[in-house]
Amino acid sequence: MDATLLAALREKRPLIHCISNIVTANDCANLLLAVGASPMMAQAPEEMEEISAAAGAVVLNTGTPSGEKFTACLRAGRAACRAGIPVVLDPVGVGASRWRLEQVQALLKEVQPSIVRVNYGEAAALLRGGQAERGVDSLPPPERDAAAAAGALARTLSAVVLLSGTEDVVTDGRNVITVSGGSSWMRSVTGAGCMLSVLCGGFSAVAATPLEGAVCAARFWKRAAALAERDAAGRGMGSFRVALFDAAYRLSCGTEQLND
Repeated sequence: MDATLLAALREKRPLIHCISNIVTANDCANLLLAVGASPMMAQAPEEMEEISAAAGAVVLNTGTPSGEKFTACLRAGRAACRAGIPVVLDPVGVGASRWRLEQVQALLKEVQPSIVRVNYGEAAALLRGGQAERGVDSLPPPERDAAAAAGALARTLSAVVLLSGTEDVVTDGRNVITVSGGSSWMRSVTGAGCMLSVLCGGFSAVAATPLEGAVCAARFWKRAAALAERDAAGRGMGSFRVALFDAAYRLSCGTEQLND
């Protein structure tokens, strides 16, 4: 991982506008602060265009959705696209209901994301019409099909896809990069994926390409997780969660090595 992007984050302190999942908004904001970015967690549709146009990147998270929130996402995404600002889409639980899927599909007709951060179920739901998260017999297990699903979604959406899991897959539909490592403890922390999405926003604000930004975010988060597991020393999920923020801060400041 290139330390120059971390240095650029701390030097430029880009504004990252996040329309967030209410469950994880505080953690996402604190993580952006830990790596040197400046979080903005505005929610009101009435101010979306103005705030988004001033941001270094916009992150749209569709967890805990409402009609008003999708309106805000649409306005923020349009404004960012008009200004050439990177847009990160995290379609949380997109297959959970038909309404949520339809709202995300409508959003994608109006907004071109630079990066789409998904898990396997969300990728499959977008590709297969919304039922993958409840089980689709025609889809093979994620460990066999993650790269294929990520590639297909990237080509469908003309975006970089970061499909997170035990091994992250990052692809623009042609190039495929896998990122391993991390910690199994990440499954015990609510919002680990949401936090990875805001890291994509932070890195894409200073990276040359969305692919570079997504790869750096994945590598950074895997490294932070590995360090957090070491530092938490088996004390439990609360200690691990706190250790994640500490690890992110130390990595961004250069007091911890980025690579093993």
